[in-house]
Amino acid sequence: MTRTGTVEPGPQRPRPRSGLVVPPGRGRTLRTAAQQVTFKVTGQHSRAASSFEVVVPPGFDVGAHVHTRSEELFYVLEGELELLAFEPRVRTRDGWREWESAAGDRPVRATTGTTVLVPPGCPHAFANPTGAPARMFFQAAPPPDHERYFDELLDILAVDGPPDEAAVAALRARYDIEQLTPLRHGPPPGPVPKGAPDRSEEG
Repeated sequence: MTRTGTVEPGPQRPRPRSGLVVPPGRGRTLRTAAQQVTFKVTGQHSRAASSFEVVVPPGFDVGAHVHTRSEELFYVLEGELELLAFEPRVRTRDGWREWESAAGDRPVRATTGTTVLVPPGCPHAFANPTGAPARMFFQAAPPPDHERYFDELLDILAVDGPPDEAAVAALRARYDIEQLTPLRHGPPPGPVPKGAPDRSEEG
């Protein structure tokens, strides 16, 4: 027993862990003719969110989709993207670029510095309608579902020609993604690489 007025020592707190520093150009990169994704922060490092740098080539359209659990954030680093983040009056199946919300919101042309936060349950999409690649920072919470999704999606997109929509739909269903309009990608400006995606560890 302890005397009144004394304080028993509590449990010893764990020592702080070292932070993570990812220099420019570093991270595991997945490349296909349709998209390039660099993993910056994964579920191994963060309990809050997975973070990626994504290069979006001309003609790529991720398709409108919705998550029941995930929250996402997009920040345009370079170039221009067309972005959607609202519930439309009508969810048409062929495309999302003409969608309009009950409040009159329309898809926006997002330039460098544009930030978009997408809460769970909100339809969203991005596409590159320009002739030059765009680059964006992307977070998905909680981890690690989107890391696994990117690995499997880029396998599907690695083949020449239009993506296998049935395979994409099945993949998205496994990772809390309800596809509302098709994923599309056009031909890149240069020769189309052959073979499987390049999964390179940079740095």
